[in-house]
Amino acid sequence: MPKPTADYFARLGALVAIDNAAERPTRSVLEAFSGAEMATIPVGTADDLEQAVARARVAQEGWAKRTPAERAKVLDAFSELVYRNAQELMDIAQAETGKARTYAQEEVLDVALTARHYANVGPKLLADRKVKGMLPGATSVRVRYQPKGVVGVISPWNYPLTLAVSDGVAALLAGNAVVIKPDSQTPYCALAVAELLYQAGLPRELFAVVPGPGSVVGQAIVAQTDYVMFTGSSATGATLAEQAGRRLIGFSAELGGKNPMIITKGAKIADAVQGAARACYSNSGQLCISIERIYVEKAIADEFADRFAAYVSAMKLSATYDFNADMGSLASAAQVETAEAHVADAVAKGAKILAGGKRRADLGPFFYEPTVLTDVTDEMTCYGQETFGPVVSIYPVDSVDEAIKLANDTEYGLNASIFAGSSAEANAIADQLRAGTVNINEGYAAAWASTAAPMGGMGISGMGRRHGEEGLLKYTEPQTIAEQRFLGIDRMPVVPQNIYRAITPSVVRGLKYLPGR
Repeated sequence: MPKPTADYFARLGALVAIDNAAERPTRSVLEAFSGAEMATIPVGTADDLEQAVARARVAQEGWAKRTPAERAKVLDAFSELVYRNAQELMDIAQAETGKARTYAQEEVLDVALTARHYANVGPKLLADRKVKGMLPGATSVRVRYQPKGVVGVISPWNYPLTLAVSDGVAALLAGNAVVIKPDSQTPYCALAVAELLYQAGLPRELFAVVPGPGSVVGQAIVAQTDYVMFTGSSATGATLAEQAGRRLIGFSAELGGKNPMIITKGAKIADAVQGAARACYSNSGQLCISIERIYVEKAIADEFADRFAAYVSAMKLSATYDFNADMGSLASAAQVETAEAHVADAVAKGAKILAGGKRRADLGPFFYEPTVLTDVTDEMTCYGQETFGPVVSIYPVDSVDEAIKLANDTEYGLNASIFAGSSAEANAIADQLRAGTVNINEGYAAAWASTAAPMGGMGISGMGRRHGEEGLLKYTEPQTIAEQRFLGIDRMPVVPQNIYRAITPSVVRGLKYLPGR
């Protein structure tokens, strides 16, 4: 399968929400497998973002007047287009990130499934609903959901298809416009999904892609939009949350993780080995919810470590646009340097490498072997800091209780994984973990792909949720409309006011005896 062509980049480049884009300064976009320039992208400014938001506000007024069912038809058509264009989307995801095609396919499927999910359930969730009123029979109350207005999305480079649009489709269904700043390494993935949204019938102004540096365009998003959705580091997320707070606008974020896996002595080791490899090295470890810490009960720790190291050592690394690689490259030189630095620091302080541990320049400039470490201690950088690369540490533990304590001993709380001897044991462990998602017999995909359930982090791993009801309704302003009919809190027909006021406390107290009160 070929990488994207020059014609493809030219077609997508015409979709940037920048006036006179051909006259603007540009930035190189590299093919991650080779490190060579494959295209350029215009560099947007704060003025470009402001103009995109202004156009989005005008278009959003008409979009909000459409019913949720009408908006859902656009998302349903978009979902079908994603399936039809899957090969092309996988190509651009691989080209910009270097990920193996298996994980590019995961992105494509997630985009389609999320759009289909919200198209199916969104109209019902957004429908006006009746709730109990102040006085039974006399107070009629309904709750309706108004859109926020213009939602700003700041998306990352590691999953540039799904994290560019999966939050956006929920915001669109809720009646908002979306203005997105994709990461500068991966702008064409955002443009690729934007093109399909337009083909599905979405007015172009409602999903505007403004590429440019975070320090300029990202800051303008926080300053101009009505709600901000961010995916990235915990440090940047904290800064953006503070800035959003000053404007009193909503803010949601999925941030970093130092995610644990617990393997009990009753677990099937073969299953745990395969599950751990997928959990640790999907997308070359560049996944907020990937596993970087494995706690194994000592009764099976040596056997697990030996079999896991052998499995990882046999993984195939390749720069290929097909399904023949177990792992692709990292996305940039910076990611390779971080992995190298974390491993070198650990080894210098006494850690042992069981598998991997080397840069693979023979395959491409950003390749680094999937790496397994042991004897990692708390003075080593990789012990507590997120590597965000293909590096995992194994920690033998005396008991499940110790594993749970160590798993929770972190500021992060994004994802966790469990392989145990029984479902009952695994679920008992899961209930004690401080993580937004917990996967049993899997690393991350079971929770991530369950789009009806909320996805997000505790601690410094984020705020708010994507997916589920929360992932849609956060883009709305709930409005309560209460109609008082024949009876008020301060009056009752034919009853003197002084008597009515005297009996009011007893009447209100007595309401608890009514059904449902």
